[in-house]
Amino acid sequence: IAINQDDPSQWYVAVGSGGVWKTNNAGNTWQPIFDDQTSYSIGCITLDPQNPFVVWVGTGENVGGRHVGYGDGIYRSTDGGESWENMGLKESQHISKIIVHPENSDILWVAAQGPLWSKGGERGLYKTTDAGATWEKVLGDDEWVGVTDIIIDPRNPDQLYAATWQRHRNVASYLGGGPGSGIHRSEDGGVTWEELKKGLPESNMGKIGLAISPQNPDIIYAAIELDRRTGAVYRSSNRGGTWVKGADAVSGATGPHYYQELYASPHQFDRIYLVDVRAQVSDDGGKTFKRMKEQYKHSDNHVFTFRKDDPDYLLVGTDGGLYESFDLAENWRFITNLPVTQFYKVAVDDAEPFYTIYGGTQDNATQGGPSRTIYASGIHSSHWFITHGGDGHQPATEPGNPDIIYSESQEGYLSRIDRTTGEIISIQPQPEADEEFERFNWDSPILVSPHSPTRLYFASQRLWRSDNRGDSWKTVSGDLTRNQERITLPIMDKTWSWDSPWDVYAMSTYNTITSIAESPLQEGLIYVGTDDGLISITEDGGLNWRTVEVGDLPGVPKTAFVNDIKADLYDINTLYIVLDNHKHGDLNPYLLKSNDRGNNWKSIKGNIPERTLVWRIVQDHVKPELFFAATEFGIYFTIDGGSKWIKLTGDVPTISFRDLAIQRRENDLV
Repeated sequence: IAINQDDPSQWYVAVGSGGVWKTNNAGNTWQPIFDDQTSYSIGCITLDPQNPFVVWVGTGENVGGRHVGYGDGIYRSTDGGESWENMGLKESQHISKIIVHPENSDILWVAAQGPLWSKGGERGLYKTTDAGATWEKVLGDDEWVGVTDIIIDPRNPDQLYAATWQRHRNVASYLGGGPGSGIHRSEDGGVTWEELKKGLPESNMGKIGLAISPQNPDIIYAAIELDRRTGAVYRSSNRGGTWVKGADAVSGATGPHYYQELYASPHQFDRIYLVDVRAQVSDDGGKTFKRMKEQYKHSDNHVFTFRKDDPDYLLVGTDGGLYESFDLAENWRFITNLPVTQFYKVAVDDAEPFYTIYGGTQDNATQGGPSRTIYASGIHSSHWFITHGGDGHQPATEPGNPDIIYSESQEGYLSRIDRTTGEIISIQPQPEADEEFERFNWDSPILVSPHSPTRLYFASQRLWRSDNRGDSWKTVSGDLTRNQERITLPIMDKTWSWDSPWDVYAMSTYNTITSIAESPLQEGLIYVGTDDGLISITEDGGLNWRTVEVGDLPGVPKTAFVNDIKADLYDINTLYIVLDNHKHGDLNPYLLKSNDRGNNWKSIKGNIPERTLVWRIVQDHVKPELFFAATEFGIYFTIDGGSKWIKLTGDVPTISFRDLAIQRRENDLV
């Protein structure tokens, strides 16, 4: 968040998935100002202290999460967001902080975390002396070490502090630190750097948040992630020369990678805020912390912003949107009109006269709402409702009975909801007493069989079937994954011991089924795909299975993740598969077709651009050659079965489209 301190009603808000938004009236109305650019995921935003019309934006989320969006560098606007220019660092993917020199607008420092899923790219601290025309890398390495935070001494712009961060995530696991993480100081404007060590931990460090005291800039604060989700806050009173350990405070919940930024109050000496699932605040420079009061406020705090003219004011960004306090967190006002909810998956029912749309969201439950309304004023927020809490994922509906819906939260916590009675029943299938635990994907797949509206398919590492809406289940397969021990798999180019900086709780369950399809033309002809590169096929409802390695498909890497499988609506032998390999650093699209039940394949990605992940494909129910593809940067359609794709435009912003559904009665694409 960037507040124009000369006009505190003007805010710029950078959204992890949703571009940049601007308000000139403290949130009463908003204007999206980044929708036409080539990235939608934003890591940071900064105003030029000498000219608030100059806005700098760093693209790519600044966290290490499982579903982060990636960017294409740094952007500048010289007219308050009316127009933008990409100023380079296009291979950085994740930019976390931008500082503009307080006296010379041509000088900037940029903290680039660098690619999360692969080594290399543009990672580290970059400096420009010509307003972004050229960049010089001054800190970090060429493989795994980027920079996640940077602060500047307000008395002396040559005095800088930076936090390096070594991390890597792939499909299987996440390593959130390493010997490359640390705190560094420069006294010559970033030309040279020295690592600060005296009094700091000697073990591997992870994500580090830095803050400098506005009242006494000799004092530096650092929130340091240590081994396996531990951590502490350190304080230096001599510009980083020596450090004193304070409280064992560290961001928790999803993991330090998701938070860990530190903010020093401009109004009260030694008051610091540590962002967290519930924010932590210290009034003694980090010796002790307490939880900030957050009644009637969403959790998962990411950014704090202050006003120089009001010591009681806070503006906080969370997973649930923006919150404003005028009394130092005693009470909060939710900014209700910023439409930036992230949706994982979508489903539609066949209710009359207007069908209902359901969407599973990131940290904002599963939501349902009408497709149309009889009210002249249109659809209101109050017409929408919550079906299930947590992160919502794949919803499903029962054909012919819109009162029955299915919703789930993280890792397969599946429920059946009866909208008539309001009854919610947990129906997640469970192993028998003598069986191993079930591995459910973070976003577990559910399928209502096209042959029976009460038959469900659900998946862990095995495929499950229920013929009574989930009241009872039976398995129709064994383990269809590779069933590996992921801690033994390479990450950062090698295998690591247990005492390495793992964050197990930040990892998604691995070796899981991610996609299910059943042919509408043959009962029991079922296809499933996994997160570890396997496709399994049964033609007899699960009595017999055969497996295909995705690496045997033309042009597909062996590590590709199966995003979607669809059986053709018209041809019993044809199916389609959507894969992606971005968690191994490969951002290219993979979309294939088989005409013989998975024995042979050909690519139908056509002219879908490189660096464009494909998430979902749907076939039209009227025209066999008409398909729609949901991608990382828009929706595409083809009228020739995939030889040529055309991007839908109109009022569609640059955003990630994760799912598509067709409501056949109304011929609507949702």
